[in-house]
Amino acid sequence: MKTAIITGGSKGIGLGIANALLEHGYNVVITSRSEKKAKEIATSLEAKYGNRIHGIGCDVRNFKSQLDCVESTILKYGAVDVMIANAGVGHFSPIEDMSLENWNATIDTNLTGVFHSTKASIEALKKSQGYLITIASLAGTNFFPKGSAYNASKFGLVGFTQSVMLDLRQYGVKVTTIMPGSVSTHFNGNTPGNEDDWKIQPEDIGQMVVDLLSMNPRTLPSKIEVRPTIPGGKK
Repeated sequence: MKTAIITGGSKGIGLGIANALLEHGYNVVITSRSEKKAKEIATSLEAKYGNRIHGIGCDVRNFKSQLDCVESTILKYGAVDVMIANAGVGHFSPIEDMSLENWNATIDTNLTGVFHSTKASIEALKKSQGYLITIASLAGTNFFPKGSAYNASKFGLVGFTQSVMLDLRQYGVKVTTIMPGSVSTHFNGNTPGNEDDWKIQPEDIGQMVVDLLSMNPRTLPSKIEVRPTIPGGKK
């Protein structure tokens, strides 16, 4: 039985991926900066999935925290086969209003945080000949007003992931970045509702991850752009 770690796995895209992997027989470790939240979500899933779900409090901005997460996962399940670097934040404002705190929080989470997740799991992924998947964004190729911090973090993440893909493929480790457009989540203060039905749903990204993991090992989709079929739900 294979094991996946999902950073930021207590809600949104991360939780959608967690549910998909659990349905397909994986052990899943979800992390959140809030240990209470991670454990609450894991407990809510235990009735259906038993010991295959585990929640850990972990801040991707702290490298030791990521190392501890990987070590705890190996102690509990024996290996790390998949690292899904999903944790992310967004702060949006014109550059003259962008605070140092919001800039640093965005870069430290969305870019440096993924470096920490990757660095902490490399040796385990080499051993299992596993898979690293980063969750980027179409904001990693499409820039927009008020997006200086978010664009910088996601452009950087796309470049980082593609370089890491070239570094790790020689060890049999596959690396993919997924770049979603509009997703129905609580990101940036949104409250998902019926008006979000036109957007990509978290379970859609979960299905995409399952498809990647079940693909023949000889084939590597290294960068995937995904967007709603009809923008804004227009008919």
